[in-house]
Amino acid sequence: MSEPQMEDLNEVMKVRRAKLDKLAEMNVNPFAYRFERTHHAREVIARHTELENQVLRLAGRIMAVRRMGKAAFAHIMDSSDRIQIYVRLDQVGEAAYELFKLFDIGDIIGVEGTVFVTHSGEVSLLAAKVELLSKNLRPLPVVKEKIENGKAVTYDAFADTELRYRQRYVDLIVNRPVREVFIKRSQIISAMRRYLDSRGYLEVETPVLQPLYGGAAARPFTTHHNTLDLTLYLRIADELYLKRLIVGGYEGVYEISKDFRNEGIDRTHNPEFTMMELYVAYEDYHFMMNLVEEMITTLAQQINGSTKTIYQGQEIDFAAPWPRITFYDALKKYTGHDLRGKTTAELLHIGKTLHCEVEEGMNSGKILDEIMKEKVEPHFMQPTFLCDYPVELSPLAKKHRSEEGLVERFECFVAGREIANAFSELNDPIDQRKRFEAQAAMADAGDEEAHQLDEDFLRALEYGMPPTTGLGMGIDRLTMLFTDAASIRDVIFFPTMRPE
Repeated sequence: MSEPQMEDLNEVMKVRRAKLDKLAEMNVNPFAYRFERTHHAREVIARHTELENQVLRLAGRIMAVRRMGKAAFAHIMDSSDRIQIYVRLDQVGEAAYELFKLFDIGDIIGVEGTVFVTHSGEVSLLAAKVELLSKNLRPLPVVKEKIENGKAVTYDAFADTELRYRQRYVDLIVNRPVREVFIKRSQIISAMRRYLDSRGYLEVETPVLQPLYGGAAARPFTTHHNTLDLTLYLRIADELYLKRLIVGGYEGVYEISKDFRNEGIDRTHNPEFTMMELYVAYEDYHFMMNLVEEMITTLAQQINGSTKTIYQGQEIDFAAPWPRITFYDALKKYTGHDLRGKTTAELLHIGKTLHCEVEEGMNSGKILDEIMKEKVEPHFMQPTFLCDYPVELSPLAKKHRSEEGLVERFECFVAGREIANAFSELNDPIDQRKRFEAQAAMADAGDEEAHQLDEDFLRALEYGMPPTTGLGMGIDRLTMLFTDAASIRDVIFFPTMRPE
């Protein structure tokens, strides 16, 4: 904020503090304890004809005021909508009207009155009583709204992106579409729960603080428990604990949870994010592909009313069936190179030829993954299953039943980015130990994202885990798709930011 702007802000805040003092002199509490309301704005607007002769009590934040001597129009906004109120001196009395003159845009008020429709056709409330519920001491950003071609167009809104993320509370006040994004996010999670619950799967909770991190290739956040003098990690995934529950006898469990990865921040990554993980006994990754397809299609219909949605100008159609393509077939299709069976040196050379961000010291899995991310994944605009990954990229997935060197794994891509990852889960403790040991060697070689060897998880597998398929689905990225959000920070209330 520039120095003149800061001076203007300070001046306005001084004026509002003075009004606060004036209210104290008038023996008016500027921060009320409660207000008993009978209706919300949206309900009054929708049902105004049948509510015409009833005394209504509404509460909300003043978003606009137009004063005309002995009368004033104002718009108040609650969680549902905005509604106009009409305050007249002869209706509320002199004392109440003088008090109303001290009210500012941003103040939260309660209003009692009767509904009417103005000459212009706007549903309004004729105030009989007006009560201050919370005095605004810091002015809201100036927002101008005009009606153009029958639609409300907002000018000079709270538009500074960084400031909006830092002060989401202001963003939610002045940018109504933002509130709708987060309402839709909640609806997505609720609909997902209903879908999973309807299939008999049990929602569970597993530890956020873990003595060993695992279930994904990622760097953890580290903390310390003083009493136990123990290093702990914020979970990077829920996988290994959920599989322990399958060992314990549950046949379908899921968790919608916060996970944490100490990684970079960009349009699709935030260090703290929401994941849904699901594990189903006696099924494989083919079953899970069908479930993901059905679940997302169902969500799209429930949330958006159609299997089709527009994302960043591109129509996305979630209607089944979704294309399925193998890992190496996709690489060959979009790079022109058959990369299966290539040595690390050969892969490195091809990666450099393709101008990918590959470098000396990368193992073959890392190189393949980088080529896939840069040259293939952006082509998957419509929902697509990428299947049958190399074993180097999937230490927790079951070996492919017919293809040597591959595992039964798929990732689901929409709009060029991954939204889900699933396996036929590895339930052979001997093979799992070998994979963990290979990961440990990678860690010793400097790979900070390699999996740790988890002896307790291996012990659990030794008791026997039935054939199982597992799924991880990013809630944030899914929300981005259904709300046409360009950045993951647009669908997280309070994204991770540098300190001011």
